[in-house]
Amino acid sequence: MEPKVKRTKTPMQALNSLMNLCARSEKCSSDALRLMRGWGVADADAQRVLQRLIAERFIDDSRYTSAFVREKINLSGWGVYKITAALRRKGIDSATIAAAIAENGSVDMTERLTELLRRKMRTTKSKSAADLRQKLLRYAAGQGYDFSTARTCVEQLVKCDDEDMY
Repeated sequence: MEPKVKRTKTPMQALNSLMNLCARSEKCSSDALRLMRGWGVADADAQRVLQRLIAERFIDDSRYTSAFVREKINLSGWGVYKITAALRRKGIDSATIAAAIAENGSVDMTERLTELLRRKMRTTKSKSAADLRQKLLRYAAGQGYDFSTARTCVEQLVKCDDEDMY
């Protein structure tokens, strides 16, 4: 399927547009290539534009990855698996992803997940404690947390909730 061309741009116009975009927010190389494809820039020209953007430090995939990981952990509450999958879809290599996650490893994922689950519990309707556990585990998996961490947090929360009921 041919990508829809919004408005064609010359390589120079694409370079200027991407410089403006990258000055405002972080972009990775796959974002830039996707935009240029949409603008109808030829692949060879797009590669030259991308190389110039990288040379002039407008685009840096490791810097982008670090910012993405920081944002998704701190603001969105995503787990490592969801972050890794999103970055792989953007074409970021595994070593860069691992370095960015290790750099932001000081954040305690258990505490973060417990808070997310506590908020989710307030709005979750369930018939029993087992049903609530299942829904919370499914939610934690969807947020990208590993099963053992999710199970520990869910058991702690649902157990505390059961004790509060009596």
